[in-house]
Amino acid sequence: MPATSIEQVVNLAKRRGFVYPASEIYGGLGSCWDYGPLGAELKRNVKDAWWRTMVHTRRDVEGLDSAVLQHPDVWKASGHVDTFSDPLVDCKKCKARFRADDLEGATCPERHDAPINDDCRGHFTEPRAFNLMFQTHLGPVEGSASLAYLRPETAQGIFTNFLNVMTTGRRKPPFGIAQIGKSFRNEITPGNFIFRTREFEQMEMEYFVPPDEWETWYAYWREARMQWYVDLGIDPANLRYRDHDPDELAHYAKATADVEYKLPIGWKELEGVACRSDFDLKRHAEASGRTLEYFDGQTRERYVPWVIEPAAGVDRAVLCFLVDAYEEQELDGDTRTVLHLHPRLAPVKVAVFPLVKKDGMPELAMEIEDALRARGIATAYDKSGAIGRRYRRQDEIGTPWCITVDGETKEQGTVTLRDRDSMEQERVPAAELPDLITERLRG
Repeated sequence: MPATSIEQVVNLAKRRGFVYPASEIYGGLGSCWDYGPLGAELKRNVKDAWWRTMVHTRRDVEGLDSAVLQHPDVWKASGHVDTFSDPLVDCKKCKARFRADDLEGATCPERHDAPINDDCRGHFTEPRAFNLMFQTHLGPVEGSASLAYLRPETAQGIFTNFLNVMTTGRRKPPFGIAQIGKSFRNEITPGNFIFRTREFEQMEMEYFVPPDEWETWYAYWREARMQWYVDLGIDPANLRYRDHDPDELAHYAKATADVEYKLPIGWKELEGVACRSDFDLKRHAEASGRTLEYFDGQTRERYVPWVIEPAAGVDRAVLCFLVDAYEEQELDGDTRTVLHLHPRLAPVKVAVFPLVKKDGMPELAMEIEDALRARGIATAYDKSGAIGRRYRRQDEIGTPWCITVDGETKEQGTVTLRDRDSMEQERVPAAELPDLITERLRG
C-alpha cells in the first residue's frame, strides 16, 4: 500500500529524524520545520542531484550564489513591491484569515483544519492585497532609507548578475545561470507539512535564449524537467503537466506550465517552467541605467535575450520523493514500512551489521564501514537487536543495501549484501564492496 495520507509520511519523518517541528520545545512556530539528521542528508542529496543535472553535466549552464538581501530597487523594478501580493479576506465570525482565491474547498485554521463552517460564508470582509515579502531594516536605525526585503525568489539575483556571468564566463545565448538558495514569503495560509512554508529553498535556472528560439527551448525544458523526476524514481503516473490559462499567466510570462504531483491531498504544483520573455532584463535595464543585452562582435547583432525558467522547490521535491517512495507491505503477518528512495537520494547508502557482538565481528564490521566512508559513501552501523529488526529499521529510512558481517567474513572474506527492494541476499567479497557500491550508485 502506498501512502494514503500526508500524516503517514509526517509521522515517519518525525519518528525517524527526517523533519521536526521548528522550536518544538517552545510549542513550535506555525509552518516552520527543522530537518533532522536524515532529512538534512535527503535534502542535500536532492540539491546535489539537481546541481549535477543542471550544471555539472552541461556545458551551457553556470552556477551562482547571490545574496538573500538585495538593493530595494531590485524588488521595485521586478514588480514585487507593487504586485507581489495575494488577496486576503477575514471571517468576521471566527476571525480566521484566508486567501480569497482558496475559499472553495479551504479549511478553517480556527477549527483544526475542518472545512469552512457554512455559518462563516457570507461573513467575509472584502478582499484586500497582502504583500508577501518580509520586510527588514539594514543598520541600527529603522526608517524608509534602511528598508530592505528578504528575497521572495532567487531569480532576481540571477538577472542582476546577467552581465557579470556572461562576461566572466565568456557566454553567448543560449546559456543558463543556475542557483539554489533560501527564499521567504509571508504566506497567508501555509500548511500541508513542508509543502507550503514561509521559509523555503528554491532550485532555479534562468536560460537566456535568442528571442526567436524561445518556443524551442521552452519545449526542451518542459520535457527535461519532467524526466528528472522520473529518472530519480518518481512514478510517471503521479506526474503531469498543467498549462496555465491565459488569464492566470504572470504579468511577465509568455507561457507557463506546472509539473504537478499527485499527493494524497490532490494534484499540487511541484515545479514551474515559464517563458519570462525579456521582461526582467528590460525592467532592470530601465531602473539601473545599465544596458542588459547581448552583443555579437562579429555579426554586430544586438538583442535582449528572452528567458526560460525552470523553478523548483527543494522542500516540495523532498516531500514528493518521500510520498512516492513510501510503501507498507504485509509480510508473514507483519507490516514492513519501506521507503523506495532512489539510491542517489537515500540519506544512508549502506548499513553494516555485525551478526554477533563478539569474536571480533564488531571490529571487522567497523573496518568495512570505514572503507566505505573513505569513498564518501554514507553509512550506518547497527549492532543492536535481531538481524530482521535491523533490516526493518533501515528499510524504513530508505537504505538501499545492508551488509551483514558473520563467521564466513573472517574465514573467507565475504559478507552478505542484502537489497532493500527485492530483499534478495548475495555473498560478495568484502574487499570489493567500495567499488561495488560506488558502481551501483553511478548506475
